[in-house]
Amino acid sequence: MKDVKILGPGCKRCQTTAEMVQAEAGRLGIPIALEKVTDYAAIAGWGIAATPGIVVDGKVVHAGGLPKTEDIAGWLM
Repeated sequence: MKDVKILGPGCKRCQTTAEMVQAEAGRLGIPIALEKVTDYAAIAGWGIAATPGIVVDGKVVHAGGLPKTEDIAGWLM
């Protein structure tokens, strides 16, 4: 199971990013544990300045703007 964190204040882009990650994981048949991190101190602790950020298995893979679907697939594989 992949541990995925979406870092952001809960804005529309952050929600869309979470939906994109869930949809791609479902399409690929990869189980994920998705956590939304909205605490600014926790987000800053990951070194993220622009949201949404994505962390997969403890590694920051994306920051700022909506990710591309093909990138999400690569991060989950």
